[in-house]
Amino acid sequence: MKKLRVVIPKGRIHKKVVQILAEAGIRLDIDERGYRPFVSDDDISVKIMKPQNIPTLLELGSHDVGFTGIDWVTETGADVATVMKLGFDPVRIVAAIPEENEVADLKKKRIVVASEYEKICKAWLDQEGYEYVFLRTHGATEVFPPDDADMIVDNSSTGRTLVENKLKIVGEVLRSSTHMIANHDALKDDWKREKIERIQMLFQSILDARSRVMLEMNVPKDKLDEVIRILPCMRAPTVSPLYKDEGYSVKAAVKKTDAVNLIPQLKTIGARDILEYEFRKVVA
Repeated sequence: MKKLRVVIPKGRIHKKVVQILAEAGIRLDIDERGYRPFVSDDDISVKIMKPQNIPTLLELGSHDVGFTGIDWVTETGADVATVMKLGFDPVRIVAAIPEENEVADLKKKRIVVASEYEKICKAWLDQEGYEYVFLRTHGATEVFPPDDADMIVDNSSTGRTLVENKLKIVGEVLRSSTHMIANHDALKDDWKREKIERIQMLFQSILDARSRVMLEMNVPKDKLDEVIRILPCMRAPTVSPLYKDEGYSVKAAVKKTDAVNLIPQLKTIGARDILEYEFRKVVA
């Protein structure tokens, strides 16, 4: 039986990938110590691996499609296709040094630089003109300075861990977030490509739904044009006459970030009985 072989990451981004798969109708039953969960879709098999290994495994053809940070695609140099940007867990890959040190002083000597990212790190250091010895880490990179390294290149989401370890950022090397990637040969297979495109479409509808809400309200006849004028929507708002011709019911899908300011404006204009509710999927 033909299957789409999917590899999902362990660690930080695991939960969000499993969640969006479930919302797309692909539910996983994961044993706490297992690496091959049960999949509700008989056409799909899933294996759980470290995110840094996923790009290379896809290039080699062990799996058809997977999820990992674009930082690991760049670091491994794997020849894979980017299917879509999911945007989960955005991070910056940054260079950081102890608070009391200065870049100008470090450039006068040979320094030790610690990082999990060898390729990314060395390319940036060469570009910036540092003389260095590279030290490969396997987690907890932030604890190396000042005793074991003069600089680190590591991922940071909030910067809090760096501050707690008395480090300051001196350069941004790369920005990364979770991407859905695929093996090139899998995309040449009609059955697998169709399966991947279907998942991609469902994912996009879920991501679009997460960014929007539905606003529904009743609007007096003489206020309709004014309400429509300020109401952003995906295409055009839905307008229906109310019972006994007492105005209109208006619905519009708007961005969540816009809704906070729109609702008071709509109320001031004269809209009433305003409802806000969320979507599960949005397919334009």
